[in-house]
Amino acid sequence: MKNKKLFQKIVFITLIVLILFSLVAPAIFSQSLSAPRQEKLLNGLKVLMWSDARADKVTVKIRVHAGSAFDPQGKEGVMQMLADNIFPNQVTRDFFTEDLGGSLEIVTNYDYIQVNASSKPENFLTMLETLSTAVANPAIDKETTIKLRNALLAKIATLETDPAYVADQAVAKRLFGTFPYGRPQLGTTSSVQKLDFADLIDAKQRFLTADNATIAVSGNFDKALGYKAIRRYFGGWLKSDKKVPSTFRQPDAPPEGLQTISSPRADTAIRFAIRGASRSEKDFAAARVISSILESRLKARISADQASDIFARSEAYTLPGYIIMGFSAGKRKIGTGDGKINAKYIVSKAMSDLVTDEEFQAARLVDAGTWNKRDSNIFWLDNDTYKTLSVESDRVAFDNLTLSDLRAYVEKLRKATMVSVFVDTPFVVD
Repeated sequence: MKNKKLFQKIVFITLIVLILFSLVAPAIFSQSLSAPRQEKLLNGLKVLMWSDARADKVTVKIRVHAGSAFDPQGKEGVMQMLADNIFPNQVTRDFFTEDLGGSLEIVTNYDYIQVNASSKPENFLTMLETLSTAVANPAIDKETTIKLRNALLAKIATLETDPAYVADQAVAKRLFGTFPYGRPQLGTTSSVQKLDFADLIDAKQRFLTADNATIAVSGNFDKALGYKAIRRYFGGWLKSDKKVPSTFRQPDAPPEGLQTISSPRADTAIRFAIRGASRSEKDFAAARVISSILESRLKARISADQASDIFARSEAYTLPGYIIMGFSAGKRKIGTGDGKINAKYIVSKAMSDLVTDEEFQAARLVDAGTWNKRDSNIFWLDNDTYKTLSVESDRVAFDNLTLSDLRAYVEKLRKATMVSVFVDTPFVVD
């Protein structure tokens, strides 16, 4: 009865979404991206600038086009520690908030390291100078490296007590093996323990270079002054003197069957994963939309009190990533017995059902809305990182997606191998 009511509620919400779609879709998809002033310094640093006199702040995004995918095998965690070393202590981070009236954030993933900073307009030049010192020439020494390593080890130790994290890492490893996306972005306890300051210096010289980066500036500033300041503060940033590999050997075919792993605590988690699309290929939008549809289907087949712990998402990277579906539950709540979540059956049914036009339109609306809410300069940065066909084609990827495109992509997924991992609580007799 609960499932029936939940399903009826989802159908009602879907109809409302479709009505809204017909009204707001043109507004979502018709917006065009303003072109920035584009420059390139002699050291290869690409510069993008958008000026808006109405803005109350200036925002700077510096993206280094290399992330954890470039960690040496057996030394995973190097790129994460390199990113942490850019602003290694809280005092320098607080400077952006307390003195510059802005903010500071560092984002690291498999594909890039990105520094996001902002300040009041009158502090713009101070912000640029501070960023250039930290990014273009970060100090790497033994003492700081030890502190960063200990902090990362503590973070990993905490994560490895979470069954959901263990399941996420295990299913990625089962799907990709030793391929970069099969290795933890943060590294493992054993890999991080091996890292020292020499590893960070090597990574810095290879990847943290001007010709491997893009700087995007937007907000209330003068473009001429901004470009002059960027040349002054970032002109001395060194270029790379080593060739960075741009390709990896493709992963072997994944094994079939369910892998069971002991849970670190009295909870369970199960993951299903299948290789998906890369960030730049035409199926990228289809992978995101079908993931949204799968999540809705999975939640509709589970009681309301358990639906919040179910997800499906597409992880797209420079090279083809994966679609992952996950369930989390209490001790011995996943399985085939009475009152348990029969995850395998639910996933199989969700994958086999034909995608309807109503499902497609509703999911595409949600994904397109999320996609286009991003800062416009992110599309330009992504174009440099992922070599997308164009900034505009990336922006309208969901607009160009059709139901037939989506159904064709789902057929490809059905023919591929799906891997599964069950993180289970060992049975203990009370």
